[in-house]
Amino acid sequence: MTATTVDTAGHGAAPRTVAPVTWKAVIGLGVVLALYALLLLLAPHEGSARFALSTSTDFVVLSTIVVPAMATAWVCGVVGLVVVGLAVLRTRARRPVPVWAVALFAAALLVGFLAWAAAGSPRDLSVVGLLGGAVGLAVPLVYGALGGVIGERAGVVNIAIEGQLLAGAFVAAIVGSLTNSPWAGLVAAVLASALVALVLGLFTITYRVNQVIVGVVLNVLVIGLTSFFYSELLVPNAETLNTTVRFERLPIPLLERIPIIGPVLFNQTIVVYLMFVAVAAVWFALFRTRWGLRVRAVGEHPKAADTVGIDVLRARYRAVLIGGAVVGFGGAFYTVVSINQFGREMTAGAGFIALAAVIFGKWDPLRAALAGLLFGFATNLQNVLSVVGSPVPSQFMLMLPYLVTLFAVAGLVGKSRAPAASGTAYTKE
Repeated sequence: MTATTVDTAGHGAAPRTVAPVTWKAVIGLGVVLALYALLLLLAPHEGSARFALSTSTDFVVLSTIVVPAMATAWVCGVVGLVVVGLAVLRTRARRPVPVWAVALFAAALLVGFLAWAAAGSPRDLSVVGLLGGAVGLAVPLVYGALGGVIGERAGVVNIAIEGQLLAGAFVAAIVGSLTNSPWAGLVAAVLASALVALVLGLFTITYRVNQVIVGVVLNVLVIGLTSFFYSELLVPNAETLNTTVRFERLPIPLLERIPIIGPVLFNQTIVVYLMFVAVAAVWFALFRTRWGLRVRAVGEHPKAADTVGIDVLRARYRAVLIGGAVVGFGGAFYTVVSINQFGREMTAGAGFIALAAVIFGKWDPLRAALAGLLFGFATNLQNVLSVVGSPVPSQFMLMLPYLVTLFAVAGLVGKSRAPAASGTAYTKE
């Protein structure tokens, strides 16, 4: 479908493409709501659910909220039904479902599910623990997504995020252990991840090998190398080569004592604070600087960019290297923040979830970061529910992050358009 805009002088502007409104979002919301209702009908839980909103160090200690579990769950289901009805009306009117409606739907069903899961538990469900853990688990995903966005905006699909995270974690463990400095480990992780990115760029940009194939091969290569050296080098010398010093938390005075958000956002390590800065910096660099304009140009129309004097290959190399360096921060998080040693394949597919966050975020740094936080939340949910003794099977909770990833990308992301030249090698004629 096309539409033509007209300027104030009466001249027709260039036609613009209007994406057709589909029923995908309605169907996705409806399926989730139906599954939610079946859960409440087939496995009702009587009792009350307790939600702890504060920690003992907050300025104002909020009281624990106690609610009837099933009543709360059904009320939240009704809210979800209203949102589905709104989505149906909007779609029939050929108008897109607003983002706030999807967010309200997700929040309502999440609260209802938590009330159902925590019903009758003598332990409080800590909201601060749920959100704080989600931020921690999302750090590698956000850094990985940012690196993926930079690369794809320049036209290079970075399937090798998993390998970059793993290489960063491995090198950070060794360097951090040898120097007893987490900062040295962090720098080494950035360099190691950038090295993997350099290999990716060499084969995809210079030699024009299929980008997906190169990314997959690099992932397998890094997994094989790190597993081999872990068994042959780190395990026999664990005390000297695989025992790092971790970054300590740096609470921000006063802000850390704000209820709920204080412990979550302002009592973190330097790597987490740098993540917040990185999200804003990448967005600003891509959309408010000359460098970002050139990156987006070579990712959308490299031939046109070349015509106006932009060195396409150099611009792509720079973007891939910068993106790889950003991913390195996420790799370092595993061994100089989360735990103090490297484990075989410890990234556990985080690079692929970060790649999904890039798609879910529609190649925008801010949206991709929010998607990473969403997937981190889904991962942490299993930990919190196990603490309160939820009856949800642990196997299902282990699958939850990946189910959320699949549903988010396939069901709610709607129509996404990657950079036009993403995945396409450029040959100067």
